[in-house]
Amino acid sequence: MKSSITLIGMPGAGKTVIGKLLAAHLDLTFVDTDHLIEARYKTSLQNLLDEKGYLALRNIEEQEILSIKPNHEVIATGGSAVYSEKAMAFLKEVSTLVFLDIDLETVRKRIHNFDKRGIARAPGQSIEMIFLERHALYMKFCDIQVSSAGNSPQKIVNTIMELIHPELK
Repeated sequence: MKSSITLIGMPGAGKTVIGKLLAAHLDLTFVDTDHLIEARYKTSLQNLLDEKGYLALRNIEEQEILSIKPNHEVIATGGSAVYSEKAMAFLKEVSTLVFLDIDLETVRKRIHNFDKRGIARAPGQSIEMIFLERHALYMKFCDIQVSSAGNSPQKIVNTIMELIHPELK
């Protein structure tokens, strides 16, 4: 049994909210890779995106993930972490990968600031294009898929706990 859990999914899937709750329930440390990047660079993801471009932000995200030493943690990744084969292979080796799956309509409802959210995307790439591209990657890498659309954070946490630790049911 792996001692850490990594949450992957689209922006708005609830990785941070669910991650904090899950960590509290399992008495694990919570790590948000977006927050680690912002702390290291002392600026927002959007500023990094504006100054360095989306490919540089993806590279920064990969490096940040590879620098983590997971030990009994719940890790919330940025939505674009799945573009890095290296980062995903590393996370899969050290943790159980949980895909918080939401539909496109839910993404649209939850993400009102698409252009200012710090979402690493190619110029002109729409939310629909990102969704289709990333969904296939999330499915490719995940160990467990959990729907987070229309479910309360507590219900999602309970579902994850049941799937990862059935004995806690």
